[in-house]
Amino acid sequence: MRERVVAACDGASKGNPGPAGWAWVVSDGDERTPARWAAGPLGRATNNVAELTALERLLTAVDPDVPLEIRMDSQYAMKAVTTWLPGWKRNGWKTAAGKPVANQDLVVRIDELLGGRSVEFRYVPAHQVDGDPLNDFADRAASRAASVQESAGSALGSPEPPPSPGTPAAAGAPRRKAPRRTGAGASSSSSSSSSSSRTIKAKFPGRCLCGRSYAAGEKIAKNAQGWGHPECRTAEA
Repeated sequence: MRERVVAACDGASKGNPGPAGWAWVVSDGDERTPARWAAGPLGRATNNVAELTALERLLTAVDPDVPLEIRMDSQYAMKAVTTWLPGWKRNGWKTAAGKPVANQDLVVRIDELLGGRSVEFRYVPAHQVDGDPLNDFADRAASRAASVQESAGSALGSPEPPPSPGTPAAAGAPRRKAPRRTGAGASSSSSSSSSSSRTIKAKFPGRCLCGRSYAAGEKIAKNAQGWGHPECRTAEA
């Protein structure tokens, strides 16, 4: 059997649904540095569609004879293909509640691509200062593809994707310095205050870790794992 390859994939949707993109990255021998990667636009789509598409494109891009470790930050996409899929198939592609499985075409395609190959899925938390560098790269590439709606990748000679708005730098190779930006690509509403109490106006709509959405222009604050409602930051503290 060929040597295992470590990879990561991620999807992004600016609005959920909104402009969306997908990305995958395959590491080199040290399991931290990208050897090749690709990203692409999806037009208007949900985050779940983007996450599943990223996984489908990764499985398509890697030889099925190569054992894979896939790092993902999407609980939905991972559980869909590792936990829920067998039951959905037994139920004729219906959920336990008898409803049609969402994004069935993508799930069926991924099921076909997983057949007969060695794949280990590993969940990695998103947007961590000391997080997984491959997942961070995929996250940045997917976010860029969603924002500009253009394809990118090592095969196209594309530069490394820039940091995602509001996402702290992950562990890994140092990046080139860029002009200082406030999080989420927005202007600060209290630039003189400390970063722990600073709030900004969101440039794009998004979703807080509490599960509730926030709109473009709404005040958000830095939480332990990303950006969200200021009151959620207070609750965590």
